[in-house]
Amino acid sequence: MTLAEYAALVGGTVLGDGETPIERIAAIEDVDDRALTFATDERYLRNALDSKAAAVLTEPALAEAVGTARKPLLLVASARAALAAILASLEPARPAAPYRDPSAIVDATARVGPDVHIGPQVYVGPRAEIGAECILLAGAIVGADARLGRRGTLHPRAMLLERCVAGDRVVLQAGAIVGSDGFGYVFIDGRFEKIPQVGNVTLGDDVEIGANTCIDRAQMGSTSIGTGTKIDNLIQIGHNCRIGKHSAFAAMTGLAGSTVVGDHVLVGGQSAFKGHITVGSRVRIAGNTMVWSDVPDDAFISGQPAHDHREELRQQVRLRGLGKLFERVSALERK
Repeated sequence: MTLAEYAALVGGTVLGDGETPIERIAAIEDVDDRALTFATDERYLRNALDSKAAAVLTEPALAEAVGTARKPLLLVASARAALAAILASLEPARPAAPYRDPSAIVDATARVGPDVHIGPQVYVGPRAEIGAECILLAGAIVGADARLGRRGTLHPRAMLLERCVAGDRVVLQAGAIVGSDGFGYVFIDGRFEKIPQVGNVTLGDDVEIGANTCIDRAQMGSTSIGTGTKIDNLIQIGHNCRIGKHSAFAAMTGLAGSTVVGDHVLVGGQSAFKGHITVGSRVRIAGNTMVWSDVPDDAFISGQPAHDHREELRQQVRLRGLGKLFERVSALERK
């Protein structure tokens, strides 16, 4: 495709030669003279203009700030959104449907919608429901009485276990497990006795669960993930947690049971939540934060334990000055 054809695809404009041939999309570290790269800030744009890239995808304000361009530019309102659209156009086609691999096991009482792709060694349990145009790849499991909405995708060995419910366009990446037992025990006579976990998990529309992430079913009721929320790889969400809409959690985060999180919350990686606490909406949580108590709406927190991010930064500055302070005190004591 030419640069002008990519511009038509994303509704952008070309500054320079629109007939520039583009063979691939590449990050700045991996470009050549046939690649379209992208820049989302001035520093990256300057580096991209100095690189071997054939052209650069960027935004008008950045191009104006940098000045004269030495390469053709594809200008768009949002470079990230345009990049997403371009990469979506390059994705492999969805697997052929309707299809059912001979090795798959689909219970006779399960209801499977039209144009569903069921790959090798997939298991669909009794009374399960699979919506239209779903894709179940190798080794995926939909348990008894579970429901998967339209155009859902279960990657290899992903599991939507018994009685769990997922909305439309839900994606479970490889090895994700939705509906494992919650970690519930009572200590009696010197030993742990298991508390039955009889609830389920509900996932709203457009939820994506990362690889090897585990979401525990509720002890009673539902563990719930709201519409549009994205959960990264290697995350643990305990029983009876409730997460709102359009939130995002980065990898290796853990939520103890009965944590409640609002809408539009952003959580950095390796963060931990104490459990039985409430985090408001539009909260930002820096990576490696220990959230031990309730958090109000619109807060920005970090630290161990968590508190206001600006205060945490001030404390870090003070801590780094302790060495010089000790030296001054020691010098005074010697005098």
